[in-house]
Amino acid sequence: MDTSLLSQIVFYFFAAVTLASAAVVVFSRSLIYSAFGLLFTFFGVAALYVFLGADFLAATQLVIYVGGILILLLFGVMLTHKLYDLNLKTETFQVAPSVLLMLAVFGVLVLAMMQTAWYNAGPRQPEPTTAAIGTLLMKDFILPFEVASVLLLIALIGAAMIVRRRAE
Repeated sequence: MDTSLLSQIVFYFFAAVTLASAAVVVFSRSLIYSAFGLLFTFFGVAALYVFLGADFLAATQLVIYVGGILILLLFGVMLTHKLYDLNLKTETFQVAPSVLLMLAVFGVLVLAMMQTAWYNAGPRQPEPTTAAIGTLLMKDFILPFEVASVLLLIALIGAAMIVRRRAE
């Protein structure tokens, strides 16, 4: 089998998994099913980033969204699921207006995409991005990178101080 054909089959498989799991997130009435659907959606998006040649974004997607945010969300849902007199079912309201709005936004995005230069340039071979991003962060953008890290450290210390005051 041709590697290009196999690559296309795997790409469409991940695209279908991503779309199907995103539909589970939106249309499921159970919060647990929505959370697990979100897990597969995040994995699918990371796989699509790999196909785009954006290896740094794929790793970031896995570490931050799957490894951090989604695990916290799952633990929160599972630990609060045992509470009594709490309905964890979600309701779907106004399906028709939301579908119309979704189609309108999708149409605008497709029209905007077709006007860009990279879409009209044709296909090109994806290249790894991690080394280039690392070089830029450690050479050209070292000052903004360090300022952002100090700002995040200050926010972390401030959050710890706020929690500590409440505990006392």
